[in-house]
Amino acid sequence: MAFVDLRPTTTALADLVRGVRDDQLTGPTPCPDYSVADLLDHIGGLALAFTWAASKDGPPGGTAPDVDGSRLEDGFRDLIATALAELGDAWQDPAAYDGVTMAGPVELPGDQAALVALDEVTVHAWDLAAATGQAYPADPAAVAACREFVAAFEPPRGGAADDGGLFGPPVAVPPDASDLDLLIGATGRDPAWRPPVVR
Repeated sequence: MAFVDLRPTTTALADLVRGVRDDQLTGPTPCPDYSVADLLDHIGGLALAFTWAASKDGPPGGTAPDVDGSRLEDGFRDLIATALAELGDAWQDPAAYDGVTMAGPVELPGDQAALVALDEVTVHAWDLAAATGQAYPADPAAVAACREFVAAFEPPRGGAADDGGLFGPPVAVPPDASDLDLLIGATGRDPAWRPPVVR
């Protein structure tokens, strides 16, 4: 794969994490089974898992995904932001792209793990921004790489995105939409999604 710098996206996502208000933690996200707190827990976990994937230094057999927003620690914003910075830095090492590694419990080539990591942070940054009403300055190079990555998969019929995953049945998006909206639609999300207004 052509090298894509994860750091613009991990930095943007870290800023979004720091911008989440306490009163938003129980709110919904574009992933229907995830609250904002659940999504934050997932982001922290994936940052750690894909840093291990880059260094090939994770626990034997990898770690199975487990999401629970109730276990966010005090200072979680800074902890997750630091983990995201470490993730971005880890994929600066050319050796991270060589050989085979573990991404969570899945074994895959290092260059593919890099793309999965990039897709995770790019799409979940949009999820978090949409859920919390924040602006998301998506990195154009990351969005382009993710669109190519997602296009390589057969579109799912049932909803991985329905349970917080990255892929669900594609949502139709006008062909003249932004590249980010086209990516979001391809991963089973509606780019117009907003949290319901509480009156």
